[in-house]
Amino acid sequence: MGDRQELGALRAQLSSISDMFALVMIMFDSADEAEILRLALSSVATLGPFRAEGAHLARRETPDGDDELSARLRTLAGAGGSVAVDDRPWSWAFPMRAVGSHAGYLVVSAGAEPPADKRSLLSTLAQLTGAALVSAGLHRRERDASTALSALNTRLEGTNEQLTAAVTDLEWRDRIHQSLMRVAASGTGPAGIAAGVHQLTGMAVAVEDPFGNLVAWAGPDRPHPYPRPRRGARAELLSAIRRSGRAVRSRDRVLAVAQPRDEVLGVLSLVDPGRRAGDRELFALEHGALVLATELAHQRGLAETELRLRRDLGEDLITGTDDVSARARSLALGHDLHPPHQVLVARWADVAQDEEIVAALGTAATRVLGAEPLTARRGGAVVLVVPQPDPAARMPWGELHRAAASLLRSPNGSIGVGRPRALPSELPQSLVEGERALEVRLASATTGGVTTFEELGIYRLLAAGAGDEVGGFVREWLGPLIDYDAANRSALVTTLWQYYECGGNYDATARALTIHRSTLRYRLQRIRELSGHDLRDVESRLNLHVAARAWQILRPPS
Repeated sequence: MGDRQELGALRAQLSSISDMFALVMIMFDSADEAEILRLALSSVATLGPFRAEGAHLARRETPDGDDELSARLRTLAGAGGSVAVDDRPWSWAFPMRAVGSHAGYLVVSAGAEPPADKRSLLSTLAQLTGAALVSAGLHRRERDASTALSALNTRLEGTNEQLTAAVTDLEWRDRIHQSLMRVAASGTGPAGIAAGVHQLTGMAVAVEDPFGNLVAWAGPDRPHPYPRPRRGARAELLSAIRRSGRAVRSRDRVLAVAQPRDEVLGVLSLVDPGRRAGDRELFALEHGALVLATELAHQRGLAETELRLRRDLGEDLITGTDDVSARARSLALGHDLHPPHQVLVARWADVAQDEEIVAALGTAATRVLGAEPLTARRGGAVVLVVPQPDPAARMPWGELHRAAASLLRSPNGSIGVGRPRALPSELPQSLVEGERALEVRLASATTGGVTTFEELGIYRLLAAGAGDEVGGFVREWLGPLIDYDAANRSALVTTLWQYYECGGNYDATARALTIHRSTLRYRLQRIRELSGHDLRDVESRLNLHVAARAWQILRPPS
């Protein structure tokens, strides 16, 4: 070979080496193994009369159906060597190696065995390809590690945020707990608990008893007067809260019950028309309800102990007690003393056992009035303290008497009813009125029935301890008229009573009696003749009117 040929061959070799290294730079810039192998295989033909038979990575299986080649590559164990590929005269497996790593083989074939310099170029291409593959693997692992680290950092940030929120929430809950424990230990009772929950939530707070009466209020805009719920609606609401086991919203309030065991002792509520109450406010409310339950259970225990040490609440009410103590003790009995109450005094002539009378009257009152009465005994009579019936409805005393008479199988019972009183401390006055009404009923011709204090009119002034005297007073002033009416089935006493009730007006009296004026004039003349009294004389007029009023009460029903 001449110098010119050698120089040409050298230039061609240098050009191939230069192209190969440019290709390698591209391969090293790529992190995609498939792209690196594609570039390596496509560059084989540029190095000489060669054919790329494939690239076989060490960590992958040999292509399907190439079992002989696969077995041969395994025997090479990372070294280069000849392999059999179809009927090609020369085939060689060039190892794709990098420092400390074997990436696989670059398999090349040719029509004849190439010279050493060409084989050296193919070997170099295989080694550089292996280095590019190792570099791509490092890049891939670095990228995967970076991605995993980024995801881990993201999870750690989320976990840190959750931990921070949990710590903040625990600190808040601990603050609520400590604050309410201090309130419970302070002995300030429901008012202190309401104030504590108000301070924690910033909302107005109400403490109510089971009936809906206000016990304590903390915060602005306290309603005056405080609204009272309907009894049925209240029971349904408390039942719903108990079933829920959590605080429940009702209109503009969120309510939690103070229920130490199976009985609701009170209700704690947040006034929240803007619906601002969140998890922390609800936790403060429910924790406050637990503290309130403990406080109310303690108060009830004290009340029950007081009931065992003192006389029955009914006895105390009719003899006199303070309002606060009476209402607190009534709650322990499940009785609401906040509405007006009044006293009934009863005797049953032919029932010997007081307990039987007490049981019958209690059952009758509960059935007719819708509330169980408080009972006591006084001077041989049974005393009932009952809520005032609805003033707009018909008074139920006659129905109560009939129910008791049915239970006792005797109509011979007398009941006197005192007037309603707004405060428990005023009930002894209602008792005195009930006793006066009962005395009048017992002095009447028909003792079985009910007399209310309101029915006595001016007779109230004469009824106290003077039943016999009043009867004598009536006989003294009206005796001849009463006897005449009984003998002749006339109505002179009724006419006299109606005449005075109408203020001495002839026309009004005649209309009230549904008689003619001439008939009225005749009757009044007979009254003057039989009684011997001047109906226009001031003193006679007063006594006759009072006697006629008393007769109206004492007379048997027509």
